[in-house]
Amino acid sequence: MKKLVPFLFACALVCIASSVATAADKGDASGVATVGDRTITRAELEEHVRPKLIEIDNERYEALREGLDELIAEELEKREAKARGISTEELEKQEITDKAPTPSDAEVQKLFDDNKAQLGGQTLDQVKPRIVEYLKEQQSDTRRQAFIAELKKKYKTTVALRPPMVYVATAGRPEKGGGAKAPVTIIEFSDYQCPFCKRAEGSVDEVMKTYGDKVRLVFRDLPLPMHPQARPAAEAANCANAQGKFWEYHAKLFANQAALGEDKLKEYAKDLGLDTAKFDECLASKPFKAAIDKDIEDGSKVGVSGTPAFFINGRMLSGAQPFEKFKEVIDDELNAKASSAS
Repeated sequence: MKKLVPFLFACALVCIASSVATAADKGDASGVATVGDRTITRAELEEHVRPKLIEIDNERYEALREGLDELIAEELEKREAKARGISTEELEKQEITDKAPTPSDAEVQKLFDDNKAQLGGQTLDQVKPRIVEYLKEQQSDTRRQAFIAELKKKYKTTVALRPPMVYVATAGRPEKGGGAKAPVTIIEFSDYQCPFCKRAEGSVDEVMKTYGDKVRLVFRDLPLPMHPQARPAAEAANCANAQGKFWEYHAKLFANQAALGEDKLKEYAKDLGLDTAKFDECLASKPFKAAIDKDIEDGSKVGVSGTPAFFINGRMLSGAQPFEKFKEVIDDELNAKASSAS
């Protein structure tokens, strides 16, 4: 077992977080510094560093949740081992080690092929033992998660620890899915030139196919300064949205991420049957500059420092996460809403 997060320390962190949030919510006017006749208030300070505080809150929650999951798993295994009259070590051997499948030659070959460029010319025979060990660890982790899920059903387990929630506005931005009545809203901050954003599109597409009207997806632009073609691409996507073809154009941009020059942006509009004269005029006049600037500003305020970033019912999920990570959070939100409704 990994080292567990001490309970008292966890409680202290929660108390600190609560007091900070309460002070901010009340608009604490107490002074924390003075310069001449100018007083800097606690509320002003917290607003100034709000993105950092949000990031810290998320990191704190992840640490607490990881520790809680370890404590729950430990308690579940103790109960099951006692019920079977065996040690926890023997239980883990029977249910995890012995049941985790052995990596197949095809799985070893695939991992080798997928990472060949990073292996510095080493042959499969040279790295095979390390690949097999890595895959075994993955299989064991997967089996462990499945076993713990089985035990949670056998021994009723509830979790009251909730993640920090961040309000992010959605009005007026492109969206699809179940609309405002959907039980889950995902707000995505993305950059059309960002390779990680392109990778995340696969997970997002799978989410929409899997959950349908249960999920509302809202897209917000966050073109990063190091991507010179991201801002023009965002302008173009907004121009396409004005003609009712945002998502089609959006997909076109990510499918052609290496070709985002102005001529190509106009070509994609033509390919999708847009009114090219209106599109070209829109691209030149940039009527959505303020909307994109607002997306960037709002993203910064809620702690977004890179792309992609997602807020699932206010819960932040950063980076190009796999579908399984989205599913974990979405299912948790759906279950929480179902519990509150019953």
